[in-house]
Amino acid sequence: MNAKDFTHTPATADIEVPVRKSDTSVIWSDARLLGFSPMDDVHEEFYEVVLRLVTCTDTNALAAIEAFEQHAVSHFEQEDEWMRTTNFPPRDCHIEEHAAVLKSVCDVKAAVEAGQINAEAVHDFGMHLFGWFPGHADYLDSALAAWMTKQTMGGKPVVLRRTK
Repeated sequence: MNAKDFTHTPATADIEVPVRKSDTSVIWSDARLLGFSPMDDVHEEFYEVVLRLVTCTDTNALAAIEAFEQHAVSHFEQEDEWMRTTNFPPRDCHIEEHAAVLKSVCDVKAAVEAGQINAEAVHDFGMHLFGWFPGHADYLDSALAAWMTKQTMGGKPVVLRRTK
């Protein structure tokens, strides 16, 4: 990674957050780290559970979408709680985006349960999630990670990434 891979965008009135060029890989890497460990850990889990969506079969498509639903509910509830309890300024848009993803999950799950779609549609949904997530993380979650680090540690996140 070099300096041109980052731009600095103010996330809140008093926090500056580094924003990376988007990474659309389906495999988790240190490039996705935001510097707030509880969030980074759940984001790594996001990659694992979405990978199951894009590799499921017709036999286990429902189990894969149910596992993602369980992850997404827990993941988004935790972030939403952080935003509410710390009075994170731009929380409304972030919370609304979580709700929209959860609605899509419910729609896909219902269609799988009804036999209206098969594993191929679940694969497509997983790939859409992989396409959506980097932008969400780079803009919305990075601001929250910086905010949470400032709230809990009094400073900016420090991210150490492994090199190849």
